Amino acid sequence: MNPNSERDSRLEGRCSPKARCKTREVKRRINFSGPPSLGGRLEKMKAISTEKHPCIEWGVGSRGLTSEVESGDAHIVQLLPKGALVAVVDGLGHGSEAASAARKAVDCLSNGASGSVISLLTECHRSLQGTRGVVMSLALFNSDDQAMMWTGVGNVTSVLYRADSRIAPSSENLLPRAGIVGYVLPPLRAAVLPVSPGDTLVMASDGIRDGFVVKPFLKDPPQQIADRILSQHAKETDDALVLVVRYRGRLP
Repeated sequence: MNPNSERDSRLEGRCSPKARCKTREVKRRINFSGPPSLGGRLEKMKAISTEKHPCIEWGVGSRGLTSEVESGDAHIVQLLPKGALVAVVDGLGHGSEAASAARKAVDCLSNGASGSVISLLTECHRSLQGTRGVVMSLALFNSDDQAMMWTGVGNVTSVLYRADSRIAPSSENLLPRAGIVGYVLPPLRAAVLPVSPGDTLVMASDGIRDGFVVKPFLKDPPQQIADRILSQHAKETDDALVLVVRYRGRLP
């Protein structure tokens, strides 16, 4: 795909009225103390993608474009003393340049994982100047506050599904800002949501078609959910990645 035409389309965003997040703007920061508990290299994140942390458990499914050696989609799961940082990153275009931009974004996130989502995105934008740029969504879980702060730039889909069917709405969608990290950074906004044990966050690059169904399978393991979404909704014409994160509750 022509990077310039893709850049134009991603600047338009993929936000519909139905996808608007029914949450308040952030009135306070969720702070995480102490250094990250793991290194941030993408290879290490893949190696532990099915392990459990007291705060979360997660699974990831990914598929590269068959005509390319490297995938331009990447993810990070960074465990923190009081929670976790998770993100899906999609490098503009395909191939080695897109993969390089995605890796650089993942490294930037891991090095500053104890910051706020706004400061993380801002730092990524500075770090990615001169690259093709990326779109991304990220979320910080805080087990002390039983809360999740999230934000995004560009067309990475993020949906939080509630485990308790009595809660309305039963799911909430992140409304990302139109732009490209490393090229055009819009005014950033973040939202904070309360989370309860069993709530499940799904993040997917635009290589995953819209309309995937999760609610009937919310009790399945995160890896099983990720594998199902990937197998049923991955596009043949793009890199595809889906990250499924389940909140397990307050840290002891």
